[in-house]
Amino acid sequence: MRTTLVRTVAATIAATLLLPSAAVAAEKGAGHGDAARGGKGSTTTHVQPTLVGRATLPADFLADGPPSGAAMTPANGRQGPLPGQVIPGFSAMVDNGDGTFWAQPDNGFGSKSNSADFLLRNYLVKPHWDTGEAAKGKGKGKGGKPGTGSGDIDVLRHITYNDRNRVLDFPIVNEDTPDRLLTGADFDVESVVLAKDGTFWVGEEFGPFILHFDADGTLLSKPYPMPGGRKAADNPYRGQDEEPTVRSSRGFEAMSASPDGRYLYPVAEGVYPDDPDQRRREVLEFDTRKGQYTGRTWSYQADQEANVIGDSFTVGKDRFWFVERDDFQGAASVTKRVYEVDLRRTDHEGYVTKSLVLDALRIENPHRIDAGEGYGLGETYSLPVQSFETVLRLKDGRVLIGNDNNYPGNDSRVPGTPDDTEMVVVELKKVRSQDAGVPVVAHRGASGYRPEHTLAAYQEAILQGADYIEPDVVATKDGVLVARHENEIGATTNVADHPEFADRRTTKTIDGRPVTGWFTEDFTLAELRTLRAKERIPATRPQNTEFDGLYQVPTLDEVMDLARHSRTLTGKPVGVYPETKHPTYFASIGLPLEEPLVHELRNNGLDSAKAPVIVQSFETGNLRKLDRLTKVRLAQLVSSSGAPYDLVAAGDRRTYADLVTPAGLREIARYADAVGLEKNVMIPRQADGTLGRPTPVIRDAHRAGLEVHGWTFRRENQFLPAEHRSSADPHGIGDVEGEIRAFLRAGMDGFFTDNPDLGVAALRP
Repeated sequence: MRTTLVRTVAATIAATLLLPSAAVAAEKGAGHGDAARGGKGSTTTHVQPTLVGRATLPADFLADGPPSGAAMTPANGRQGPLPGQVIPGFSAMVDNGDGTFWAQPDNGFGSKSNSADFLLRNYLVKPHWDTGEAAKGKGKGKGGKPGTGSGDIDVLRHITYNDRNRVLDFPIVNEDTPDRLLTGADFDVESVVLAKDGTFWVGEEFGPFILHFDADGTLLSKPYPMPGGRKAADNPYRGQDEEPTVRSSRGFEAMSASPDGRYLYPVAEGVYPDDPDQRRREVLEFDTRKGQYTGRTWSYQADQEANVIGDSFTVGKDRFWFVERDDFQGAASVTKRVYEVDLRRTDHEGYVTKSLVLDALRIENPHRIDAGEGYGLGETYSLPVQSFETVLRLKDGRVLIGNDNNYPGNDSRVPGTPDDTEMVVVELKKVRSQDAGVPVVAHRGASGYRPEHTLAAYQEAILQGADYIEPDVVATKDGVLVARHENEIGATTNVADHPEFADRRTTKTIDGRPVTGWFTEDFTLAELRTLRAKERIPATRPQNTEFDGLYQVPTLDEVMDLARHSRTLTGKPVGVYPETKHPTYFASIGLPLEEPLVHELRNNGLDSAKAPVIVQSFETGNLRKLDRLTKVRLAQLVSSSGAPYDLVAAGDRRTYADLVTPAGLREIARYADAVGLEKNVMIPRQADGTLGRPTPVIRDAHRAGLEVHGWTFRRENQFLPAEHRSSADPHGIGDVEGEIRAFLRAGMDGFFTDNPDLGVAALRP
């Protein structure tokens, strides 16, 4: 409870009359300057992934060999057959330690039916790292670090996987040829481990199988099937009436070995069809000496249901780097990450722990390597490809990442042009950063740039430098908390396009007013998952409509997971600032929000006074209840008009105006740590639309020991005071940075914004 704490603060205030905001926060132990944030103006040392080298293989490169691609799906101006063997990117790589790499493509063109003319190979390649203009002429660095080069990838030679020893007992494409070269219609090779004896262990997806080849690519033994009889649809041993128990193209995309090489750790790329937990990915263990699985397995939790595991690399005993990615590309990308996984440790829910190594959507590019050559190539580098499928730790500790370009379909860099194959070297550089000490809260995510309350909006906010991401919280029919601005979802999803839900459109009374539409409490989570988000104010933000129909409605758990596995630009944990929406209404229909919210906090290890969490509400009663249930910080939201609905429902005549009197603020401080004030409560607009004089509310809140967070700062003219508008066009972009600075001068401690990048910019000296 806040009562004892506020009494202490009140005594201090009585002695000093008025403390600066930072001092009050320190006394309370609950402000932006606490351990959860590092303090106003604090300096931190953290890891900053930095691009130091890049090399590419042209998308249209053809290796020697027979024509390929006769049945590939035409895209981006390319159509087969092609006069040679396509190299559609690399799904797995091995560092040879001498500047060369074994680089293995997958099965070619994506399926059995279109890849019979694609030969399964492992290429020996040598990249010539482009290190950028600032490093031109420096040549090769010390310790074998990348030097300046052409930026090209040389293909030196290859081995072709084959079954010339006739190990296989099912028909293959080249069945009756002497060499029995294997094709993309026989196996879908995805991962590779180079054994100490020079042989290759390969994970594939049609089985899924583990395959063992000699150094020349000849299959040494029959494929090792998954334990428990699990089979994918393309498994050659699956019976005609046997249901697949592994989804297509969701086999062993990732596999790495124990440091001594004895054990392999293949990872199921996606969820099993019969697993009720759609975010679980299974890690298995295979004993290469015994040629069998050990029976030991681990569970890894993906950030969201559709994410897949793209690669794995061993960094120590029972420790691995996993690539986790989504299937989007370009600006639509949400997850392109490398996590470190420790099989010896589990989290609150029993999953192996994971910690962020790098986010491939934001890598610093100080030398401007290939800047301007396509999307994601600028002052920061990103790898926004669909299939981020390679991660290695090089001998010098740097990180190599790369892609499968799904030739010719992916065009993440330049629309209409097939993606090149990229190999990129990233240094995990330690830097010192200064924290401005003013929390930037991403209002419904970076909602100025992506449809609100989507993981895409939250991820974009993190990339832009937000300290907190803000999900509005409502409940589903089965009691799951999800992120939506309102429980009415007609304006923010494509529910109206689903005829199966037409009969659920209805009118309800929410907080005393009639609302017509579709409501989260009438849908199970599974039903909500069939919907996709859309831009709420398309006339104002037409650019956001290009993302309509892409993203699911996220759960609060997914939002919390994203935050706790992310870092701010200054290396601190990303905070979560959830708002309970219509708590009195939800309690009235048997779906109270408070207990499920606290449950999610505890499951995510966030129910702590030091956790980077603030829970907010426009009502008072549920905050008082939460004060008894949780240790996290709380914030009372205040509008410039009206009253908290719980007070209205109880016949209490107090309004928001009463809450921000000195006495009202002292009462709030008994159960909350901050107030979230509408802008007009702090600085009202004058008759001409310009900002007036600040009211005493910020001063009074500080005297009561409360932080002041203002809402909501948006860049469009219609939301700005007149002096910060750029034109008469209500949708035009004005000077929100100037507006934010005006409120900071008035004493505001932090703020909510739809445009976190501009909020961060406003804090720069």
